Amino acid sequence: MAVDDRGFDGTGKVALITGGANGIGAAVARRLAEDGARVVLADVDAAAGTALAKELDGAFVRCDVREPAESEAAVAAAVERFGGLDVAFLNAGVAGGGGVGDDFDLAAYRRAMGINFDGVFFGVHAALPALRARGGGDIVATASMAALTATPFDPVYGANKAAVVGLVRALGPKLAEEGVRVNALCPSFADTDILTPMKGHLQETGFPILDVADVVEAFIRILAADGAGEAWYVVPGRPSEPFKFRGVPGPR
Repeated sequence: MAVDDRGFDGTGKVALITGGANGIGAAVARRLAEDGARVVLADVDAAAGTALAKELDGAFVRCDVREPAESEAAVAAAVERFGGLDVAFLNAGVAGGGGVGDDFDLAAYRRAMGINFDGVFFGVHAALPALRARGGGDIVATASMAALTATPFDPVYGANKAAVVGLVRALGPKLAEEGVRVNALCPSFADTDILTPMKGHLQETGFPILDVADVVEAFIRILAADGAGEAWYVVPGRPSEPFKFRGVPGPR
């Protein structure tokens, strides 16, 4: 893995960001716009998304990532408005999906799995034709440190984020042959709205909360690097880099 010290040059690039109206998505949108990219924000929060798109001279499209057609419409909006697509940041996510015992909640389970995993899968499917038409590009999916370690406090979240990393690792090598780089961003507890239910507990126990700016820098490092199929961890006090998975035992 090599990183271009010059960073990412967004001049002339078009980026689609799901979950782009708030939190990590909005922060990345601002950074990409500063770097010269045109941004398309896809979100269910129309008020915040429309306001941010206006601020960044970008575009907003309402998008429920659980529906494949809505991800396809978001990509089509990027192509129609700005002429193509170079970066797809599949970032929409929610916490909480219930448990497997008395706390099982089918609606919560389906919502969490639909947004956190289906939304990435459908987003990749929707973005690929536009990226191929540009001769290549980048797909970055927001996973989590929950994908790399056990999460007994939220097993559904851990499962769908692990599925995102599994998908990225499976797609990375093959799509790289076409010039499409697929990678995962794996932040720990970042200071966004999704953290609100547990923020007080984390502060009481002294657990470090990740600054969103650090997640943005890790995202830019992914774009500036040359790897594919990688899961970049983002934790307080450490430089972000790809997590090194151990090889599995082979047959004897």
